[in-house]
Amino acid sequence: MGINADLPARHRLVLMAARILLTLRHPLLIARFASRLGYLPNPAVPTRYNELMLWRKIIDHNPLFVTLTDKLTAKAYIRAACPELPVPETLWSGRNPEDVPPELLAGQVVVKTNHGCEMNIFVSGGRPGRAEIVRKTKRWLKRRFGRRHGEWAYWPIAPVVLIEEQLKLCGGTIATDIKVHVCSGDISHVWAEDKIAKRSHLFDGDGQPLPGRDPDYPREDQSLPLSPALLDFVRQAIALAPRIAGELDHARIDFLVTDKGLHAGEICIYSAAGYGTWTNPLIAERLERLWRLEDSDYLRRRHRGVSGLYAEALLARCAARATRKQMRA
Repeated sequence: MGINADLPARHRLVLMAARILLTLRHPLLIARFASRLGYLPNPAVPTRYNELMLWRKIIDHNPLFVTLTDKLTAKAYIRAACPELPVPETLWSGRNPEDVPPELLAGQVVVKTNHGCEMNIFVSGGRPGRAEIVRKTKRWLKRRFGRRHGEWAYWPIAPVVLIEEQLKLCGGTIATDIKVHVCSGDISHVWAEDKIAKRSHLFDGDGQPLPGRDPDYPREDQSLPLSPALLDFVRQAIALAPRIAGELDHARIDFLVTDKGLHAGEICIYSAAGYGTWTNPLIAERLERLWRLEDSDYLRRRHRGVSGLYAEALLARCAARATRKQMRA
């Protein structure tokens, strides 16, 4: 017998109607989900990790998500939450890339925009040239990132260009990035990667190595070698990440790795646009166990009318699920 069968008939009816309505309202998102992941999701009553991400995109429009997704405002948020963690310095920001001081582009910096992913230009020794940088960033500023995959938190961000110091990362020796998945203060898993050597390794919430591969580096020969330095950085990231994530029901907290220690990276609300998978099924299972919808901003707020009926039914379903977990424990 499923969890929904434990609910009163009125809640089951509401959740069934919500599934139909949300599927009809977001046909492209549902179709892309099914095409990518191979099954038809339930956007109203999510149980699997990717369904939870889909629910967040469609339903849970937490205003804080915009602050955390904006690469500029996220820096201030991280400084307030974790003052001792170094944050890459912003050397300049503005709406018009033609206003960038020429001397900034003569050194080693990163040029990026604040409102999307994979919009970065690594500048070294004056290359690429100013004209190319201006051309690319102007094109990026016109783009509204996140529309295709329903990543709502990107949409309200006012696009700007920023020039950031370029850190010397430990790629080829330790790692370039450490990414920690946090659910309501609990660590689900950690993903350390070396983008230069194209290798990675997965760890559990205690910093112990896990078997399995990630989608970026799926081959077994792309496993990142373990070292005392890497393990120490992973443990540091595990200690810091919950302070940055706060009470969020789920967030991925990213750190940059240098020989001087960890630096703040990004706060990711829609990890891999909601389509992330791993070859180790235990990773998704742990995420699904720790991600509590009742801790989401949507279910913490009061709703009226149809939204109130839906929130009430979904909360009842969350309570029934929690009871079943306790009975199995």
